[in-house]
Amino acid sequence: MHARVAAVTTAALLGGAFLMPPSPHARAGSQSTGPGSQSTGPVIVSHRGASAYAPENTLAAIDKAAQMGFSWVENDVQRTKDGELVVLHDATLARTTDVEEVYPNRAPWNVKDFTAAEIARLDAGSWFSPRYAGARVPTLKQYMDRVSHNHQKIVLEIKNPDLYPGIEQQTLKLLSNEGWLDPAHLTGSLIIQSFSVNSVRTVHDLSPGIKTAFLGRPSIALLPEYARFADAINPDHATLSSAYVSAVHGVDGPHGTPMEVFAWTVDDADGARRVAGFGVDGIITNMPDVVRKALP
Repeated sequence: MHARVAAVTTAALLGGAFLMPPSPHARAGSQSTGPGSQSTGPVIVSHRGASAYAPENTLAAIDKAAQMGFSWVENDVQRTKDGELVVLHDATLARTTDVEEVYPNRAPWNVKDFTAAEIARLDAGSWFSPRYAGARVPTLKQYMDRVSHNHQKIVLEIKNPDLYPGIEQQTLKLLSNEGWLDPAHLTGSLIIQSFSVNSVRTVHDLSPGIKTAFLGRPSIALLPEYARFADAINPDHATLSSAYVSAVHGVDGPHGTPMEVFAWTVDDADGARRVAGFGVDGIITNMPDVVRKALP
């Protein structure tokens, strides 16, 4: 019904070798071997860390996911005024830090208008709970060091790439320096995603061995085009159907294996069972324990 497409890739840049990963469906249920881990079913990805239980995109949130037995975490990467990559979801610092108190005269408090040192002063935990007072906005290097320390895996989102020209190259350079573009990581520990088609394509062109994902729901007719540079299509769970998931699985991605589907953001048992029934390969959730409990 849907033609399989195997895109031809070129030699990887920035240390990312071209690799043929194992079948995505064979590894779809792979979780950590920690408490409560599962061996079948969709991958459970802790959205911005275990963000229902700790402040999102902080080291505390990925530590919480690790404590709960979840190996996959998701984050968002942006860039400071002086060129440092930091982990934060919003284009502005206002929602998840005390920036309005610390720098009251610098509205609208956009990430790109502050240096890394200025952002390092901010409290990124008190908004969530007094228990997390003093948590900081981590740099991407700090974040990857902690992910490595926890033996976790990561879905890394390049956020607002139009605001940060060259952020794809910079992110890949940092990942390479941190040892994340070696064969072991490329075959099962790293996915880079974005809402920007151009950003996903750029990552693939720079380092074809990396598994990439497009955030959204392109039409079925466009899937062969997306399959040239994206290994996965990651839509809002509310937009999904069994037919759409089957259509995605019917097209081979750039590594010659069926494209995957990771649904976001699913925080209730019924939703988890629904998308699992569609055959998704992964579920991105703020409440990974709820999803784990809901699935067989």
